[in-house]
Formats: sequence, C-alpha cells, structure tokens
Amino acid sequence: MKWQILNEITNFKVDDILKALLENRGLKAKKEIEEFLNPIDPKDFTAKELGIKANEVKKALLRVNRAIEKNESIIVYGDYDADGICATAILWETLYRLTKNVLPYIPERVTEGYGLNKEAILKLKTQDPNLKLIITVDHGIVAKEKIAYAKELGIDVIVCDHHQLGKENPICEAIIHTDKICAAAIAWFMARELINGQGLTTDYLDLVAIATISDLEPLLGVNRSFAKYGLQSLNKTKRCGLLAIMEEAGITPGQIGTFEVSYIIAPRLNAMGRMEHALESLRLICTSKNTQAKELAAKLGATNRERQALTAETAVHAKDLLRQEMVNNKLPKLIFLYHEIYQEGVIGLVAGKLAEEFGRPAIVVSRGEIHSKASARSINGFNIIEAIRASSDLLIDAGGHPMAAGFTVETAKIELLKQKLLETAEKELSEEALQKTLKIDLELPLEAISRKLWDELEKLAPFGLGNPEPVFKARAIVKDFRIVGNDGKHLKLTLSPFPLANSRLPIVYSAIAFNQGYLEEKLRVGDEIEFAYSLSLNSWNGDQKLELKIKDIKKL
Repeated sequence: MKWQILNEITNFKVDDILKALLENRGLKAKKEIEEFLNPIDPKDFTAKELGIKANEVKKALLRVNRAIEKNESIIVYGDYDADGICATAILWETLYRLTKNVLPYIPERVTEGYGLNKEAILKLKTQDPNLKLIITVDHGIVAKEKIAYAKELGIDVIVCDHHQLGKENPICEAIIHTDKICAAAIAWFMARELINGQGLTTDYLDLVAIATISDLEPLLGVNRSFAKYGLQSLNKTKRCGLLAIMEEAGITPGQIGTFEVSYIIAPRLNAMGRMEHALESLRLICTSKNTQAKELAAKLGATNRERQALTAETAVHAKDLLRQEMVNNKLPKLIFLYHEIYQEGVIGLVAGKLAEEFGRPAIVVSRGEIHSKASARSINGFNIIEAIRASSDLLIDAGGHPMAAGFTVETAKIELLKQKLLETAEKELSEEALQKTLKIDLELPLEAISRKLWDELEKLAPFGLGNPEPVFKARAIVKDFRIVGNDGKHLKLTLSPFPLANSRLPIVYSAIAFNQGYLEEKLRVGDEIEFAYSLSLNSWNGDQKLELKIKDIKKL
C-alpha cells in the first residue's frame, strides 16, 4: 500500500499537531476553524444553507396544509435503507400530529424495487380513494413517468430527494431537492417548517444522525452539524426502539459515536430491508411500547446476523468468480460480476467490500431470468452514476450518487453493458488512481502521544467521510505480539519507541492491528517497524488507557 504524508511538523506540541490536522482538512481561516470546532445548531439552518430552494418549500407547505384542511389522505412513500426509513419516520410522525389521515409506505425490495412503482400507486389509491397526496422521501427525482401516472389517478406528488438529478425533473407539486444532505435531513427540515408557529416541538436529530452517518454523507459543513448535534440527541434518546437496539447489541447510551452508528445500529435497521421487509425497522423506530421494541430489536439483531453470513458467503463466491475472469492474472480497472445466486439485498455490501479490497469501482449484479438488478460502489475520481447513465440505452432505470448507484437491466444485455463500462473505466482510470493509498496526516513519534493530545483530537469528532479519523506515522520496536479474536484475524502488539535514544524508557504501547493477523508469520520480536496508526481510548473497569490502532506496517 502506498503512503501519502499530508503534512510535516518539527514541533510536536499539541497546538501544532491540531493546527496541522485542521490544515489537512482544508481549514486555515479563523472563521472556518471556529465553525468546524463549534458547528452551527441545525435548528438555525436556512433553506439556502442546505441547498434547498425556498420557493419549492413554500409550494410544498401550501399543498400539505391544503390536504390537512380538506382531510385528504396522505402517503409518506419511503425507501428501505436506514436513510429512507429514518426520513419516513420523521415526516410521518410529524404529519400524524397534524392529521390522522397519513400513513407511511415502504416498498418491498425484491418484488417492488426501489422508489415509486405503478402497481403500488394503484393499490394505495384503490384501498383509499381519498388519497390525494404522496410525499416521496429518499427517491422520486428520476421517477418522471410514475409521478405522471399518479397524477392521472388524481394524486399529487411532492418529491423530497437527494440523489443525482436526471436529464429532466418530474412534473409535480414541489421538488425539495439538494445533494448536500441526506433524505432524513431533508425530511427533518420539512418537519421543522411544517410545525413552525404551531406550538409543537420536535427534535428527530437522533434519526438524522443515523441517516447522515450511514448514508456516508461527508461530515463537513452542514452535515458535521447534523452529525454532531444528532449524536448528542441519539445519546439522550427516549425512543424505546433505539434504546432496545442498543440493549440488544450491547452498547451503552451516552457512548454512541460514528462507529456504533455505522457498524451496529444502521446495519440492524438496514438488515430488514435487505432480508425481509423494512417496515419492521420503521415500526421499531416509531413504537412507544417497550415490549414491542424489545421483540423487534431481537428480530433485527437475528436478521442482521443472517445478513452478515450471507454477505460473507456471497463475497467469497464473488472473489472466486473474479479470479476466474482475470486475464493474465490481472485485475480489470472496473469489477463487474453477475450471478443468479446473488441475492439483491446484499449485492451493494459485496460491491462495497470488493471496491475497498481491490481499490477500484465494483458492480455486482443479481441475475434474474428477464431483468437483473445491480449495485455499484466506486472510488474517488470515478463518477459511477455518470458512467452507468452513459449506457442508458441499455438500462431500464438507474439512480444514485457519484460513489454509489443502482440500476436495473435486461438480463440479455448484461454482457454488453459490462463491456461498455469496462471500456469507460479503461479510458478514465489511470493505474495511479487504482493504487491503494493510505493518507497519513503527519509523522508523530510515540513519545508525543498524551491524554491531552487525545482530548484535543476529540474536538475534531465526529469522524467519517470528509473528516477522517487522524492517522499518524511512527517507528517502534516490536516487544511482543499475538493473534487475537475468535477467528484469528487480528494482531495484538506491544511496542516501544524507536530509535531508543529518543525514548523515555521503559514506556511500552499497546496496539491492535485489525484484520492483519497474517502479519504473525512475518514479524519477529525485536523487529524495527514503521507503521501508520490512529488513537483510541479504551475503558476497562474504570481504567482508561490510550491504544494504537494500526492501519499498516512496514519493516525497516
């Protein structure tokens, strides 16, 4: 793996380290630094700051209020991922406080697919002829034909979406669109505007935090505000459903950060939409009954474990298939795999694993008899949705972002589409762009580590896309190491500073190298190493201790 050192300092005082880290995140001006360290309260955001057109919000509010006044039925039509589920919960709960004529709807992934579909629209209208308004959340911006169909049935549509715009916007009552924030944040803004001046209060920032972090929004600017204030709300949440998830997963309210959201809470919410039906996750979020919350949390936990097993099994198969397809043992610049055994619910996760492991865009297709569905994940510098839409003549539909997308294709056209995308990647991606690079903030010898430094680093949190956890480089001598973890995948090390002349002996540092158990065969006690690491604070029986999380190791 190639290392890229972003900054250099010679004085390892805490203030100088912090200044360098802020510079690496593009923050030099005093005002920028102040706003980063003390983000604006989301409640003070204007539509303009969120990239939302105020006149569209006004049109949406007028139509919603008219529906409420006329006792028209409203459907909040969501999506089956964590962002779509949270967005649905926010808007449905808010509207339910204003009118009882509102219901949520989330499509079933396999039988209905993503977004609006004509069959569901007709079914909803047939069940309730009084249905006059659908509000989409986390989809709709490219659903021109389906929105026109709803209009034919006498249903107005308001679109709330953050996905990349298509060639033409749908004709509808209002379009609340921005690509700066997630769908739940858009729903939160709409909820805020709906209750403005009506004497009602709302928070919902706990749900916005889950959505912002899980949907991989860059945690800078407005998203940093949503994440920071939202995590504060999440750690104090009164929602029995979220508390039940935390209890089932063995995590403690008050200690929830981006890691717990990304790897514990959001995967459980997503699991139902991947394996069964996302309505169960919505019920969990919205329930006020502790018994139901615990039952649903147990179901989500069990389903998530099934999802993990299926994802791992599919990833192994995909890697085997990739090896079979390689020419002269060389990876293509874009990975494109399809198979009939790949379940639609996990192909996005598998594509993400392949893109991460091999450092190139990956597309995984669940092959059907007539139609096939695909998920794509990309790398920086390759806009995957643009590449996919360049072959729109071969597609049934497509949508997404520059880094993640999905599409449906006729099965007979998969191979043709694959060749076109491989050609695009061959032209646009250089070998340098495909080289896996670890960005390291700066060199920081072990002697410079302190609890004071840790406390200052915490001011940069929450960490995530756009604001990565600080990574440092240092040298050390290996004093001890051993394999840990049930599956033997991780390596626990004890290190001492190197060169010895600069160290305050007998200091040693505890380190963990996740998913690097294979290094056991290459390391020896006494080896001098150079390594990239981040810091973590471990708590055990009331004792707190700094630990090194090793990203990569090179022997000197």
